[in-house]
Amino acid sequence: MNTFLQIKIRPLSGKFIGLLVAGICWLPVQSQQVVHKSPLQLADQYFEAGEYYTAAYLYEQHLKTSGRNINTPAFTTYAKKGTAAEGIQNRSRASILYKQAESYRLAHYWINADSAYKKCTDNNDAFYWSAVCERSLENYDAAEESIRKYLSTAGTNGQFKDAAEKELETLQFIRRQLAATNPAQVNSSKIKTPGSFEKGAFAVRAVGGNKYLVSSTKTDTAKVKGANPHASRMFYGTLKNDSLDQLTPVVLPVTGIADNQGVASFTADGNRIYFTQWKKEKGRIVSNIYYIVNRGDSGWTRPALLPGVNIDGFSSKQPFCSVDGIYLYYASDRPGGSGGFDIWYAQIYEDGSAGSSVNAGPGINTAGDEQAPFYHTSSGTMVFATNGRLGMGGYDLFSVRGSDKAWGVPRNMGYPINSSRDDIYFFAPEDSALLARAIVGSDRGTGCCLENYLIKRSSGKKRLTGLVLDRKDNAPVADATIVLTDPSGKTWATKTDDKGNYLFDTIHNDYSNYRISVTKQYYNDTADVVKINDTAEANLLTDKLVNTDMYIDKKFILNVENVVTVYFDFDKSKLKSEAENKLDSVCLVMAQFPSYTLQISAYTDGKGTEEYNKKLSDRRARSCARYFIHKGIKASRITFESFGACCPLELELINGRDNPDGRSRNRRALINISKG
Repeated sequence: MNTFLQIKIRPLSGKFIGLLVAGICWLPVQSQQVVHKSPLQLADQYFEAGEYYTAAYLYEQHLKTSGRNINTPAFTTYAKKGTAAEGIQNRSRASILYKQAESYRLAHYWINADSAYKKCTDNNDAFYWSAVCERSLENYDAAEESIRKYLSTAGTNGQFKDAAEKELETLQFIRRQLAATNPAQVNSSKIKTPGSFEKGAFAVRAVGGNKYLVSSTKTDTAKVKGANPHASRMFYGTLKNDSLDQLTPVVLPVTGIADNQGVASFTADGNRIYFTQWKKEKGRIVSNIYYIVNRGDSGWTRPALLPGVNIDGFSSKQPFCSVDGIYLYYASDRPGGSGGFDIWYAQIYEDGSAGSSVNAGPGINTAGDEQAPFYHTSSGTMVFATNGRLGMGGYDLFSVRGSDKAWGVPRNMGYPINSSRDDIYFFAPEDSALLARAIVGSDRGTGCCLENYLIKRSSGKKRLTGLVLDRKDNAPVADATIVLTDPSGKTWATKTDDKGNYLFDTIHNDYSNYRISVTKQYYNDTADVVKINDTAEANLLTDKLVNTDMYIDKKFILNVENVVTVYFDFDKSKLKSEAENKLDSVCLVMAQFPSYTLQISAYTDGKGTEEYNKKLSDRRARSCARYFIHKGIKASRITFESFGACCPLELELINGRDNPDGRSRNRRALINISKG
């Protein structure tokens, strides 16, 4: 397929003869003389030139008249001097009918092609191509029936055996996509564009505000002998209310450039434009990338070939400038790639020139064709079209995260971003998620060519993720229980993985006024409200909301052999939070071993009278005992004794000067666990 623009001439009864003769006039004309050619000869000529729809029409004329006088020339045309019109070749009607079917298929007139293939009942290959047509027309059951018929009749020697088996895989993939897609999640609708049904409109690129560049067909009013008056050109358009209108031709600073132009990209500063120029040569598209630079008062430079990106004898096309102005991405069949067209990129400079080109690598490029790269800087995602991977048929759009340093694994963007036909160009604004409001260039419609489709994703799922860390050393906490509670009291629970991460993947909400709690053995319970500190795309249909990191404190872990020591503030008997953590560990041991008993010994520092300190240490011992009883340990398993300022562990005076640290370590209670 001509992936820039596919022109289909629609016959209007007798008027088509005039169009056809006009079309013949733009064939190369030099040193010519009038000769007569039959529709069959003309059809073959147009087929070889890549003008498939015209060829199909002429094959039809031959088939209609072959029963009468096939030697009667239908049209007057030209041939080089010294040549004569060739005679009608001795070819069967079946072979011509098959060639007509091929012409319709290559022109992407699927209904006509399928009808013609179905008449080729003695040609096994026609079953395969009929299946391709049926798939393009979304008749998937009929397509599978034709494929299986081809495989059963062609056997192991069929030239399309491998392709037919891949087509079966494509049909299975399509069915999975259709079954998995929720229409409420993502919607596709055609963007209304004047003339796009007849002329096509594709390769939308941002200029600024609601102004965009788009490529479409323009008919030159001044007919030039030997030149096709219908050519692709660039237009400015305004996107508003799902319509792209007010199309205005882009006037380049030099006139008279022949061939087709389009598929352009502005740099973010608006001072450079890179665009593709292409033409047909012997039925093959030959393309190059040009650029122009805004020199301020002196205006735009003349279009120039981009050195390093273009190589003689090979095609480069579909440039896209990253929004940061660093890289130019493009497609090329230059040497050093993986197959046909590959994705390449090169650094670009302020003068518009480019550095050395780098192949995006085998992780992205395949033995097939990769085209039309688009890079969404805000999400770090490249989108490109390929026919070298499993998809829904033709070219499918794939997305891949990464950058020039490393690329991830490409993923098919799925239905309805992709269709059973060619889906090639992609655009999304930088200030939104990739599929919040994207534009896809596709020939899925009934128009002549590629048209633009608006992709809108609903609010969809909002995946909540977060991280749990140990407060002391910032280490991730694995296997912690996370409970999410909404304002009504409904709860969801999950566990952290080995890296401390958790996620809730089934909730459609912004999580306002939700609470989240963390529990883990040997840690203190923690709870807080959900506080979103980052938003990203988990995948094309799901937003990822990242909760603020949560920290939990480890409890004091007690062995039976330990003597637990807790400390008190000066002249206080209230347990501090650190002391409660240690006593909780004691409770765990006591619950595990019901026969164990506790002995509590409490002390003060040396300040105060002996009588006061005796009472203070008693209060400290009782505080510990009450805490244990409150936690469910029977009072009969607890004994305590108060020692006042007895038995200091640290010196409270050093060289006659007070030692506050020593005193703080003497204000303590010892908990001894005794086996029963």
